[in-house]
Amino acid sequence: MGVRRTLDVDEVLKRQDSGELKRRLRGRDLVGFGVGIIIGTGIFTLAGVEAKDHAGPAVTLSFVIGAVVAGLAALCYAELASSVPTAGSAYTYAFATLGEVFAWIIGWDLLLEFALGAAVVSRGWSGYLANLLGLSPDWFGEDAKVNVGAVLIIAVLTVVAVLGIKYSSWLTNLLVIVKVSVCVLIIVVGVFFIKGANLTPFVPPAQPPSGGSAVLEQPVVQAALGMQQSVYGIAGIVAAAAVVFFSYTGFEALANLGEETVNPRKDLRVGILGALALCAVLYVAVSIVLTGMVPYTDIDAGAPLAAAFDSVGQHWVGALISLGAVTGLTSVMMVELVTIGRIGFAMGRDGLLPKAIGTAHPRWGTPHRMTIGGAVLIAALAAFVPIDALSDMVSIGALSAMIIVAVAVPVLRKRRPDLKRPFTVPFSPVVPIIAAVACFYLMLNLDVLTWIRFAAWLVVGLLIYYFYGRKHSRLAGREKD
Repeated sequence: MGVRRTLDVDEVLKRQDSGELKRRLRGRDLVGFGVGIIIGTGIFTLAGVEAKDHAGPAVTLSFVIGAVVAGLAALCYAELASSVPTAGSAYTYAFATLGEVFAWIIGWDLLLEFALGAAVVSRGWSGYLANLLGLSPDWFGEDAKVNVGAVLIIAVLTVVAVLGIKYSSWLTNLLVIVKVSVCVLIIVVGVFFIKGANLTPFVPPAQPPSGGSAVLEQPVVQAALGMQQSVYGIAGIVAAAAVVFFSYTGFEALANLGEETVNPRKDLRVGILGALALCAVLYVAVSIVLTGMVPYTDIDAGAPLAAAFDSVGQHWVGALISLGAVTGLTSVMMVELVTIGRIGFAMGRDGLLPKAIGTAHPRWGTPHRMTIGGAVLIAALAAFVPIDALSDMVSIGALSAMIIVAVAVPVLRKRRPDLKRPFTVPFSPVVPIIAAVACFYLMLNLDVLTWIRFAAWLVVGLLIYYFYGRKHSRLAGREKD
């Protein structure tokens, strides 16, 4: 089977010079892309939801845990991305180290992560825009039977993504400036309204969830150990960390831009680590302000930050937060569309998806077919399916990809000790092993239903690989399956 088929690293490196994708990005552009995809739902929604439902004021610690785990994974991404800069990121790294089957699985997981993430975010964008401009709920927001707003924003951003990576970068950087400014405003103004009483107790005592909870909604680790499900306390902090990890997913998207970066061996690690560090600081600061302004039990789950400032009479800040949410979510969708195109491009180039997908537009230098195809699927999901309950799927897809990347670091060092590595993970293989274990532990803190859905997605993916991918792969002639 394809588990023994591996891509030659030298062949992967030669692809950089194919010229199909245009090199137009620098380090600052990558940091912009990174902040563009990371800051969004996490700051504007999840911080409040998880503080209220799972962790209380200690949601700040949940964001710290998420940042540490993401940081460990980011070190692994930085080494591989700077050493093997290519479209496909974790998919290509798995192909060069663990084999074709693992590469397919991780590519399939990444398509799930970014497609579902873009669909979720587009529906949130539609709702925020409706609130900001007073638009009809029949066409915009979660209550719309057909979410036209979500479809329209996906269509507009798809055009930008197809026209060229530089246009996507310009738009993303502009949106990033707006939403980072809003985040700074939240911190600077909100700090004056923090009350110590709202932060006490910082870690609320553990208790059963209100109204009880079904077995399928229980974290896997609690179900496996026969523990009674609880919220708050240490278990609540970790459970919240597994969910808010969604907030950090996306930095790995930068690793897909290796063939479009002017100096990938330097700029990729700057982009990945720089974007993650900046976003972690903003997340922690905003979560402290939010839980300090409002008792965690009174946080508005729908618009936590805007409601918090309204509660202290700062309505003008609430309006700016809505603007920041619209721009923030727009940049998230922009980068997710760009990333889906690059992952599909890499898989099509290797024959695991139809080869027509693995070609770039001769003029625009973008993977136009995959970008448009992915956008059609995203728009269909966003138009008809209320998928907020599936947001955990984004986390589990990202975490599984990060485990593969962490494993790939020591494997590639053993197989290719001579490979030029502009950046190296310190204390390898200890740090990559810790990163893999930490990611897996966060996965175990996602609920049983998420794991069932994830397993179903994997089964569908393996069927596609068995009946199509393994037969059409460029490496299929290497052996008889």
